[in-house]
Amino acid sequence: MEKELKFIFSGYTIENDCMLSASGAVTVGFEVMQPEIFTSSDKELETVSQSLVKALKVLPKHTIFHQQDFFTEAKYAADFEDLSFLSHSSERHFFEGRGLEHHCRIYITLKPSNKIITSINSFLLRRHIVPEKSLDPAIIQDFLNAAGQFAQIINDVNKKLIPLTTDKLVSHTDQAGIIEQYCFLSHENEILIKDIQFKDDFKIGDRFAALYTLADLDGLPAFCGPAITYEPYSTDRSRSAVGFAASLGLLLSCNHIYNQYIFIGDSHQRIKELESKKLRLQSLSAYSRSNAIARDGVNDFLNEAAAEQRYPVKMHLNVLVFDQDKNKLKEIGNKVMAAAASIEALPKLETTGAPQIWCAGIPGMQAEFPMNETFDTFLEQAVCFVHTETNYQKGISGIRFAERISGMPVWVDLFDEPMRRGIITNRNLFVCGGSGGGKSMVMNHILRTLFEQMAHCVIVDIGNSYQGLCTLVGGIYFTYTEDKPIRFNPFYLAAGESLDTEKKESLKSLLVSLWKKENESFNRSEYVALSNALQGYYDHLKNNESLFPCFNSFYEWLKTSYVDILKEQQVKDRDFDMDNFLYVLQPYYKGGEFDYLLNETENLDLLHERFVVFELDTIKNHPILFPVVTLVIMELFISKMRKLPGVRKILAVDEAWIAIAKSGMADFIKYLYKTVRKFNGIAALITQEIDDLLSSPIIKETVINLSDIKLLTDMRKFMNRFDELQAILGLSEKGKSILLSVNRANDPAKKYREVFIDLGGQIMKVYRNELSKEEYYAYTTEATEKIKVLEFAEKWGSMEKGIKMMITNDTLTNTP
Repeated sequence: MEKELKFIFSGYTIENDCMLSASGAVTVGFEVMQPEIFTSSDKELETVSQSLVKALKVLPKHTIFHQQDFFTEAKYAADFEDLSFLSHSSERHFFEGRGLEHHCRIYITLKPSNKIITSINSFLLRRHIVPEKSLDPAIIQDFLNAAGQFAQIINDVNKKLIPLTTDKLVSHTDQAGIIEQYCFLSHENEILIKDIQFKDDFKIGDRFAALYTLADLDGLPAFCGPAITYEPYSTDRSRSAVGFAASLGLLLSCNHIYNQYIFIGDSHQRIKELESKKLRLQSLSAYSRSNAIARDGVNDFLNEAAAEQRYPVKMHLNVLVFDQDKNKLKEIGNKVMAAAASIEALPKLETTGAPQIWCAGIPGMQAEFPMNETFDTFLEQAVCFVHTETNYQKGISGIRFAERISGMPVWVDLFDEPMRRGIITNRNLFVCGGSGGGKSMVMNHILRTLFEQMAHCVIVDIGNSYQGLCTLVGGIYFTYTEDKPIRFNPFYLAAGESLDTEKKESLKSLLVSLWKKENESFNRSEYVALSNALQGYYDHLKNNESLFPCFNSFYEWLKTSYVDILKEQQVKDRDFDMDNFLYVLQPYYKGGEFDYLLNETENLDLLHERFVVFELDTIKNHPILFPVVTLVIMELFISKMRKLPGVRKILAVDEAWIAIAKSGMADFIKYLYKTVRKFNGIAALITQEIDDLLSSPIIKETVINLSDIKLLTDMRKFMNRFDELQAILGLSEKGKSILLSVNRANDPAKKYREVFIDLGGQIMKVYRNELSKEEYYAYTTEATEKIKVLEFAEKWGSMEKGIKMMITNDTLTNTP
């Protein structure tokens, strides 16, 4: 029988954000914001389930709860405008990647009477639809009040219900409404009326569809609960939990709609009906064993209702799958059967009753659902089949990571949004993971993103982890080699700079560290003498503009001018021993052993240089060079903190236990972690040694306690000592389960590592750190790859061209 859509919607109207059907039923709708998948513990999922039970109990009799979860395949639409080399490569890498978009809506319908609709008397089979008498306004108002209470109970837990207004429900000239989206399986921006066909093939427009139902007790699992173990992410020491119905939702990788109906009737009347049914079956049990089995089943149901004070309801579940390729429907159907089998359910492919069930899924038409397609259960069990999770929320800015399931890119705001929401109180970062776990890749990626967002990045490195990125972005890379030793010029003042108190104090600290041993005292008169020396030297520079500021000219001024000043002031040797001072500092003057160290003539304006790397591997144990470099780093970053207001800046200390073992750096780290947030700054510490966490009081007491952002990579190497690690990091059992799921079920077709992110102990998630080939080669710490990248960069004149040619070379090499 062919019908026009206007026949289905005869008498259907929308008033005051309520959908009114021809049968007189009233429906209100809500958009649902759900918790993100793989981020909830089993206890949290149980709390969500219990809140839904409480919410459903406030609804009046003859109410239908319908949750409709849309899962539609979407392609990633890349934006290639005004991008850097690496950002462009990242967009190209993810271009047209596929993932599931999820939209969840809840509809609550009040039926006008207890009239029973079945597949036989469905309105679809009638020639005419005669509108029934509407509900009394007072009853409608009571229903709307109950729906509001329902939403409030849900909102008090971990979901958020947003009422659907008329503007969202109906279509506009440039936007498809929610009703039209369901009827035509269309997107919000797709305005097109399509034919709907049930004969021969179930077809909506150009898409073939199939409906799988769970409407028979024989096809339902023997046991259910709010949560189920997700085995791919679980270990023998941890349990990764997902909602019981997740396999029919986000974990089902195809276009589909998962419909869940709960019919709330008169519980006392339903108990009476079942008692009568039991008596009938009892009288017939002597004639048929199946009647005896059915009698026992009804009896068990009644016993549980009485003993546990259960609330009896009716329920229906169905999965509508669709695709443009008819041949794929069988493959998709196999996926549905396998997904249902994972919770020990057995759906059936609905054919005869599919039109009636599909039509009852139209928003506002729930009262027309055929009740012969439902089964009896209790409310507590029914809510276990309600889908409770969604995919990761996509930010609009931040650091680009990717979802665990599909690999679709998501932007994660680590620093600003969590601060505004009170989730974190500082932006400090602690990164830890085993060797080869991907922590340097993650940190490279974060630093590159911050650099492109105009932040100033200062990195203390051991192991050349940031050499490639520094070269690519045109930063300054300080390292020590015999033929090109490390050089600085702390005496240089950039244009606009002056010898303020901060600069003077940092130079005094430097001179004292060069002059005195760590255990030697430093008295007040020596402090005054050095202050006067620095002030006099910079006054001398003002009067001699041709003189270049460096340690050499400072030393010469001390010998020629400041000596005479001290004599005029009658300063005694016991107050300031100038001869001893000059003798000890002579190795840093021209011709001395370290004359290169403090007399650099290039790369002088480090204050305004946005990417600076100090590679300390070759000098980490040097008694002279390391303290000097440490002081230069401290002075540089403090200067950036105080002289660049409003500018984001980050100091990243990689493999830091060697650096912070030195007392001067240790005190600086403590100071930095406590004050850097006041200057829009980030202190980041990266380590791979668990012993650092357990033995270093600085890391335990300062770094971890004052780092609200923790990034942890693969911890499987530390499994035997994980209890100690968990205690030091302050991880909850939920955090432990999420962390131990890292890299446990990675897509073998893609090369990436996962990272666990903890924001203030409140938000814990795992993301893919999936990189393009260009990003990978820019960040790689693998020695052979790094050497090859640098060779190509030298050959082709730049890091960017070198990486491009290296990828081209790889492509040609791998071509069969």
